[in-house]
Amino acid sequence: MYIFSNNPLLMPDHHSSPPESKTFFHVPVLLQEAIAGLALKPGGRYLDATVGGGGHSFEILRSHPDIQLVALDQDRQAIAAAQERLAEYGDRTEFHHCNFSNYAPQADEKFDGILADLGVSSVQFDQADRGFSFRHEAPLDMRMNDQQSLTAADVINHEDEKQLADLIYTYGEERLSRRIARNIVQARPIQTTKELADVIWKNVPNSYRHGRIHPATRTFQALRIAVNRELDVLESFIRQSPHWLNPKGRLVIISFHSLEDRIVKFGFREHPLLTVVTKKPMISQEQETRENPRARSAKLRVAQRSPDTEQEF
Repeated sequence: MYIFSNNPLLMPDHHSSPPESKTFFHVPVLLQEAIAGLALKPGGRYLDATVGGGGHSFEILRSHPDIQLVALDQDRQAIAAAQERLAEYGDRTEFHHCNFSNYAPQADEKFDGILADLGVSSVQFDQADRGFSFRHEAPLDMRMNDQQSLTAADVINHEDEKQLADLIYTYGEERLSRRIARNIVQARPIQTTKELADVIWKNVPNSYRHGRIHPATRTFQALRIAVNRELDVLESFIRQSPHWLNPKGRLVIISFHSLEDRIVKFGFREHPLLTVVTKKPMISQEQETRENPRARSAKLRVAQRSPDTEQEF
């Protein structure tokens, strides 16, 4: 089943069809830690709010023969891949094409655990035509949901210089944000990932070009977060999702940068229905980071719904 937002930027294009899933493969990070954090039980009902390629969901479903799962993703390619990966559990799974902040459970629908694996999948980074990475020449897209209209090119070419600088500083934590924004505005229009990366490369100090990361990295992160409203939807999800849990149900969130982790940390701490389970975030062990370098920045936090559900806030 497909669910779409009323937000005009997220409305479907009825002339398009879901893309092929054959190239979508995503290695789930902190897999065992996530499964342990959910405290799976026989007959439980679980929500994978970012199903991706279905790696976490596969482990959830195979843990007990009577577990039920609802799977969400705003990426149509991910939904298609997960349906293929989880086909053997077809009678126990339910799929929705939507952003997790737009999910609307039935009035009496509750879960024993909810998992959200945030950020961009390996596939989205590695597929050139998605425009997430400056390693590939591609249109400046960066949409996780290809049915929304707003793209990174729209942001780059239409925001004024101050707004662009603020965006790059806030979402990318980029100390040269004003300098980068000024040079982007002077170089407009910019339509491809390589054009944008080149503008940034040419206009930062020489010492900055030889740092630990490419000088365009933080700007690309900022654009991706802005295009997909990642922090806004995360805050909304943390406000809503505890109400979807049964008493003692677990909420597990995996984040990939400090801005996300900060929201999760304080969101768990301040929500009246939640008790924090992990005082400090769980991180990947050496073997996992060696096999999957993208797991290095992952942080997992767990909270549990209070057993007292008489009062809703």
